[in-house]
Amino acid sequence: MVFDRQGLGLATTRIFVGVFFIFEGLDKLRWFTDTSILAGFFARWLQAAGPGSTSRWYLERIAIPGTMWFARLVPLGEICSGLALLLGIWTPLFALIAFFMAANYHIAGDTLFRYGFLTNGYGLPVLGSTLGLAIGGVRLPWSIRKS
Repeated sequence: MVFDRQGLGLATTRIFVGVFFIFEGLDKLRWFTDTSILAGFFARWLQAAGPGSTSRWYLERIAIPGTMWFARLVPLGEICSGLALLLGIWTPLFALIAFFMAANYHIAGDTLFRYGFLTNGYGLPVLGSTLGLAIGGVRLPWSIRKS
């Protein structure tokens, strides 16, 4: 009997990250009917963002103008990505989507290029695991779809 340690390790990571994203999305379901919650985050982050920073540019040109859309797409994307990762459906695609959602969060919140990012549980562990699954998450054990 062949024991695929790498596959089992990545499958375990896939399942745990999937559960994480499902519950992150469920926590944001209120955004569908109340976009002011997300707008409040953006306003606080903008106030804290330094002049000329990547965060300020991103918030002013992308995030704040798209608040109405992001308030719906973020919870939907987190729940869908989480379910797909949990079940092992198109793991590389949904892991890449989850990676970009998490990266956008860190860019908007101006945490990506700060020392605290290195010790933030939502930082490197989430970005690293989703990127790792996007690269190597094919043909994993316990997957509905092995691609």
